[in-house]
This record gives sequence, structure tokens and C-alpha cells, in this order.
Amino acid sequence: MKFASRLSLRAVALAGAVLSLALPAHAEFQERTIKVSTTVNKEHSIALGMVKLAQCAADKSGGKMKIQLYPGAVLGSDPQVVQQLRTGSLDMMSVAPSTLVAFLPAAGVLDLPFLIQNEKEADALLDGKAGTYFGSLLPAVGLVHLAWTEAGFKHITSSRKPVARHEDIQGQKLRVLQNSIFVDAFANWGAVPSTMAFSELYSGLETKTVDGQENSLNVIDTGKFFEVQKYLSLTRHAYQSTMTVYSKRLFDRLSPEEQATLRDCSVQGRDEQRRLNREQEARNLAKFKAAGMVVNEMTPAEVARMREKAQPIYDKYAKPIGEDTLKLFNDELKRLRGG
Repeated sequence: MKFASRLSLRAVALAGAVLSLALPAHAEFQERTIKVSTTVNKEHSIALGMVKLAQCAADKSGGKMKIQLYPGAVLGSDPQVVQQLRTGSLDMMSVAPSTLVAFLPAAGVLDLPFLIQNEKEADALLDGKAGTYFGSLLPAVGLVHLAWTEAGFKHITSSRKPVARHEDIQGQKLRVLQNSIFVDAFANWGAVPSTMAFSELYSGLETKTVDGQENSLNVIDTGKFFEVQKYLSLTRHAYQSTMTVYSKRLFDRLSPEEQATLRDCSVQGRDEQRRLNREQEARNLAKFKAAGMVVNEMTPAEVARMREKAQPIYDKYAKPIGEDTLKLFNDELKRLRGG
């Protein structure tokens, strides 16, 4: 009987060991709720990408990792939320690199005018060596990079006239992003830049306090600027990338399995976000034309002239951004273009 009992105990132990090997995925996950902030509304592609991320994390963790989305800036502005991540009082957010420039000057590289030419190039650049390098700079400022997303290419709208070449910008009072690179670039092109608050922009366009503004197609839609602007010029003068980032203090407390899940699921969220954003852009462009906007696209020759005119901006910001960073991005772009 004693021998049989020993065999039974060994069988139970063996079965337990086999079971533990068969179920490793959920064993390394703790019950946790991860709060994620976005400034966009819940219908925006960035928010929908986060929903995809949350579904993926729940599936991989057996429901233990719950990602709770707070859209519409309810947790604060991007600079406020970034600080919460850096101190470890909030988990995760979607943020534009521009927001990080104050304490990570290298982030300015992605604000340089006409740096990136198209979406395919953007994906290859940011998902490749250059984007990985940029992500490696974030832990030093208290953040962990998980994936690149996008707001899309920026274009110019105006109530005065279309922009077919940079000379058409001269004298126009344009609201631009409150960012020194954008302000300097538009001033260099001859515009009168205004950093009017985004919340005041519709009224400013309606009353012609400013002639126009620059934003992505989807922001032009959500801001309803097409209602108070006659001309849309597809200048593609800047590609507005965004990032999914996590608090380093909190990320370091996660198990390796939890960290890997967040990285993998952020990539799934990225792919969904880009797909939705680009589909929405195509729909919005058709919507603007149907609403009566006059739409024009700059020729490649005029884009080249406008970029050449912006060269002083590259020269001015090379040192603050870091010449090594700028060289890496330019070298990667040259490689991607077959140069």
C-alpha cells in the first residue's frame, strides 16, 4: 500500500508539472487594469487602434490584462499626461513626438518639413532602424516605446487662395502647430504664423482672424474646418507620427510575459490604426470635394522647390536635434529611396 501511495503521489506531482508546462501563458500574468490616455475622441483611428490592442492583451493574458481607454483628453493634455507617465502615476498613452521636444530635442527630427514623402516610406522608416533608434532614446526620459502610429500627412487650407507653390503662402496668416520648427518653417515660406489655440481655430477661420491652417485630413474633418475654408492644398509638408508609449517605472514592474504581450499587441493596434486612418482619409477627401472645397495637389517640382526653401530650417535645428540623429534618418531615407 505504501508503495502504491508513493506511486500515486509521484503521478500527481508529474501531472502537476505537465499541467504547469502546458499553461505557462496565463501563469505569468497578474490581474491588472492599465489606464491609457488619448486626446482624440473614441471614434478616432488612434482610439480604435487602442481598442484592438486591448482585445489582443485580454486574449493573450486570459483576461487578466485589462486596458481601460480614456479618450478625449479626460486625463489631461498631452504634456500633462507625459509627465504622469514619467512619474509613474499613469500607465500608457498615445503621443506625438513633438510633445517630447522640451526634454528630448531629438524628437524634433520628425517635425522637419518634407522629411518623409509617403506612407510606405513612413512605415519602413519608423518600423525600421531609424524608428528603433528613436525608441531607444525614450527610457532615459522615463518612457518605453511600444509602437509607431500616425495622424497622417499635414496639408494647408485657406479662405484666400490655394497653395500651388511656396510663393502662394506669402502674406497668408496661417495657424500652425505651437512648435518652433513649424513656426520657423512657415515664416521662412513667407507666411504670418499664428499659434492660436486649437479650441479657438474654427471661430478664427470663420471670422477670418486667420486665413487658414495646416493639419491632417482627419483633423480637418473632426474640426469641421471644411465648413469655413474654401481651398485645400495637398502639400504633404509634414508627416505627423504618433507613438504608443508606456511609463518606464511601471513597465519595469511587469513580468517579461506581460511586457512581451504589450509589445506584440501594440504592433497589432498599430496595424489596425494605420489601416483605419488611411481609409478614413480617403473618405474625408471625397467628403470635402462634395462639400465644395477646391482641392489641388502640388507638383513634385514645386514640392522640391518648397523643400529646398526650407533648408535653413534643417540647418538651424541640426544641432539641437543632434547631427547623429539627423544623419541616421537621412541615411535611412536615402537607402529606402534607392540612393
